Amino acid sequence: MLKQRVITALVLLGVILACLFAPWDWPFVLLVTVVLSVAAWEWSRLNGLDGAPSLAVGVVFGLACTVASLNGVQEVTKPSLFWLLFSMGWLAGAVLVLRGGTAGWTTLPRALRLVMGLIVFGAVWVAVLRAFELGINYLLSLMALVWMADIGAYFAGRTFGQKLVHRKLAPTVSPGKSWEGVFGGIIGVLLLAALWLWLDRSLAQEWGRSFYGVVRQQGLTMLTVVCVALVGMSVLGDLLESLVKRAAGVKDSSAVLPGHGGVLDRIDGLIPVMPMGMLVLALVARAA
Repeated sequence: MLKQRVITALVLLGVILACLFAPWDWPFVLLVTVVLSVAAWEWSRLNGLDGAPSLAVGVVFGLACTVASLNGVQEVTKPSLFWLLFSMGWLAGAVLVLRGGTAGWTTLPRALRLVMGLIVFGAVWVAVLRAFELGINYLLSLMALVWMADIGAYFAGRTFGQKLVHRKLAPTVSPGKSWEGVFGGIIGVLLLAALWLWLDRSLAQEWGRSFYGVVRQQGLTMLTVVCVALVGMSVLGDLLESLVKRAAGVKDSSAVLPGHGGVLDRIDGLIPVMPMGMLVLALVARAA
């Protein structure tokens, strides 16, 4: 299993880097579109569709993204109001869903669940492409925040889980997650921010400022608050996907990534963080 996970991770990393550093923009746009189209297919399966109907959802989503890209939709969503409304809506929805539990989730009309998911994926698609326009350094630094939060949570949870805080984080949704894991993720992200700020001294001139470099303009306190908040959003995204999978009675969103499960299993933390990263950018730009 470990060997399979490593091989899949290396292949994915190679594909991502090849698309990021390609001399044209379209390979990365295509990659993001394919990834989120697969996520849309997985989402439809987790919410009661299967076979041809679920496949149609993924295909239609991919076609809609393609048409949107050709018409420059990502340029329309630069104003901060768009990202503010989306972020507040996602946060309120996530809190309500988690409070309602799996029973509350399954009582929602299936069509509503499907539409909500597709709207969120559409916003994530736009956010990733906007971050890409800002530079590879900005995009990777924001995505790395989620990856580091996961890594820090994993090791802190395994080492200190329930030794410092005896109450589990969300026992009815994801019994394996602990508060120690959350604290470990926060510490990991703050260390990552410090490292990336140091790297920006040599990277910023050629690759543009990182996410941390942009927020740092408003002071270290603001950078710390933003990093902690985004780690919290990443955790909420993870818990929300865990709840949906639990309601569907499955362990993984699919088996398209050998050793890793499905696409949603890998991007659940990125789903809220990427749009909220765009909101932070808009607010920082206004404050500057």
